Amino acid sequence: MVLKGVDLTINEGNVVALLGTNGAGKTTLLRLIAGLTKPDRGDIVLGGVEFRQAGAELRRYVGLVSHAPLLYDHLTAWENLHFFAGMYDLEQPTGRIETVLQAVDLWARRNDYVRTYSRGMQQRLAIARAILHDPPILLLDEPDSGLDQKSLQMLQSLMQYLGDKRRAILFSTHNLDRALTWADSVAMLVQGRMNHHTATSLFDDPAKIHQLHVATGVEP
Repeated sequence: MVLKGVDLTINEGNVVALLGTNGAGKTTLLRLIAGLTKPDRGDIVLGGVEFRQAGAELRRYVGLVSHAPLLYDHLTAWENLHFFAGMYDLEQPTGRIETVLQAVDLWARRNDYVRTYSRGMQQRLAIARAILHDPPILLLDEPDSGLDQKSLQMLQSLMQYLGDKRRAILFSTHNLDRALTWADSVAMLVQGRMNHHTATSLFDDPAKIHQLHVATGVEP
């Protein structure tokens, strides 16, 4: 079993960074919350409803950005989002598509093919797809991986904007500085178990930061 006794609560409007070594179970945890993998034991509760009871319907309340962007590079940004709007059964999605493209600063490139996008632009479009149906829960699996500095700054601003919209956000990363800067709190997966700290408490305790480096192997 990869995860053992994980206990994590994310309140509305909170941003939580998930840290851990490769193979610690970060992606597994995100997939469990997204409903893509079923847990052997335990419960996942979203908005007070147990996932086992709610079934697939509750997945509409979750947006997921995984390692694969889940975009069609032969379509434009607008065409991609219009396609996914149909999957979410969004009626008259034009206004919503414009809203999310404005939010991720891709409105000016809406008619360009995704294959012409940089890595950072594709990541922002993947986030636009994930929030298209306005889910209260957003999960991001290493959204900062492989981005240049400009894209990282834009992603940080986007995370702050999305957090201010009263979503519960959980993102995994290998970079401690980003975890402490972008998130309200930090959850550490070590040997399948979870340790949870506020970002402020870690900032004020260099010893804890050192222990976190050793335990998770994250970058400084």
